[in-house]
Amino acid sequence: MRIPIALLALTVSAFAIGTTEFVIVGLIPTIANDLNVSLPSAGLLVSLYALGVAVGAPLLTALTGKLPRKLLLLGLMLLFTLGNLVAWQAPGYESLVLARILTGLAHGVFFSIGATIATNLVAKDKAASAIAIMFSGLTVALVTGVPLGTFIGQHFGWRATFLAVAALGVIAFFASLLFIPRNLQHSQPASVLQQLQVLKQPRLLLVYAMTAIGYGGSFIAFTFLAPILEQITGLSSGSIALVLLVYGVSVVAGNIWGGKLADKKGPIAALQIIFAGLALVLLVFTFTSSTPWLAITTVLIWGAFAFGNVPGLQVYVVRQAAHYAPRAIDVASGLNIAAFNLGIALGAWGGGLIVDQWGLEHTPWVGALIVVIAIVLTRWSGKLDRTNPISTNLPNDAVISTH
Repeated sequence: MRIPIALLALTVSAFAIGTTEFVIVGLIPTIANDLNVSLPSAGLLVSLYALGVAVGAPLLTALTGKLPRKLLLLGLMLLFTLGNLVAWQAPGYESLVLARILTGLAHGVFFSIGATIATNLVAKDKAASAIAIMFSGLTVALVTGVPLGTFIGQHFGWRATFLAVAALGVIAFFASLLFIPRNLQHSQPASVLQQLQVLKQPRLLLVYAMTAIGYGGSFIAFTFLAPILEQITGLSSGSIALVLLVYGVSVVAGNIWGGKLADKKGPIAALQIIFAGLALVLLVFTFTSSTPWLAITTVLIWGAFAFGNVPGLQVYVVRQAAHYAPRAIDVASGLNIAAFNLGIALGAWGGGLIVDQWGLEHTPWVGALIVVIAIVLTRWSGKLDRTNPISTNLPNDAVISTH
C-alpha cells in the first residue's frame, strides 16, 4: 500500500518515544557517576518512566477523551519534547526524575491513541498494516535509536542524548502539525469506571499478572545490563552500545518468531516455551556474565526471548476479553500494556534493591525465579481454558497494539 505522509509522522513519533524509553538502560552507569547517585537510584529512572506509562495509558487517555485527536497528539509531542529538554538541563537527580515521569505520561497516551489515529489514515482493509507501520518506529528505535543514543551519551555526555531525542520530538511535532488531518474521527475512550469494570474479571487479571511478572523478572536484570557488562564482564563503556545493537536485532527476530509460534501452537503453548527460554537464559547469564564472549552470546539469545511473548500475550488478552468483557476489548488490551509497564517499573525497582543488598551479579538468577512464577500462572490459565473453553477467533475490529 502507498504509505500516507501522516502515517510516517506517527512513525517518527513512535521512534522518538521508543528511543527515550530504553536508551536509559545504556546510560545508567554514566548518569550514576555524573550525578553522584547509586546504581539502584539511577535504575529508578527506568521504573518511574514505566510507571508514568502505566498511569498515562489508561487514566490520561480517559481524561483527554473529548479533545480533538490532532490537538491531543501535538500536546503530547510538546510534553514529550519538554520532558527531554528538562532531562538535558537537569541540575540534579530530582529534576531528572521529574523529566522521566513527564515523558512517560506522554508515552502512555500516545500509544493509546496512536493505533486509532493510524487506522483513520487508511482504508479499513489496510488498518492492520497501518498499525504495523506505526509500531515499526518502536522496532527501529530498539535496533538503532537505543544503541546510537547510548553511543552519544558515552562520548558526548548523557545530556546530549536527551537533547538529541528532544530534537526528534520537535521534528515529530512539526510533521504531525503539517500532515496529520484535523478532522480525525474518534470514539469516546472508555471512562475510568469502565476500565475498573474490566479489572473485576479474574481471568483478565490473571493475564495481566502473567504479563507484569514475566516482564518484571526480565527487567530485574536488564535494567542493570550496562553496569553488569562493565563491572562483571569487563567490557569497555564504548562496547555497551554495540552489545545493545546486537540485543535490539535479536529482539526484532524474537518478536517475529514469537508471533509465528503463537499462530502455530496457540498463545498458551507459545508463552510457556518463551517464558521457559527466558528463565533459562537469565539463569545461564548468572554464570556466563564474567566471560566476555559467553556474556555477549547469552545477551544475544536473551534478546530473542525478551519480547517474543508480546504477540502471544496480546492475542491471548483479546481472546479473553472477547469472552469475559466483549464491550471493552480495547480497554482490556490497553490495560495489558499498562501491566507490561507496571512489570518494568517493579522489576527495575526490585533489581535496584537486589543490587543494593546483594550485588549486581545476583540480578539474573533472581529474575529467572520471578519468570518461573509467570510460567506457573500461564500453565494455570491454560488449565482454566481447558476446563471452560472459549472461542479462539479474534473480533474483526480488535486493535492489538504491542506497547
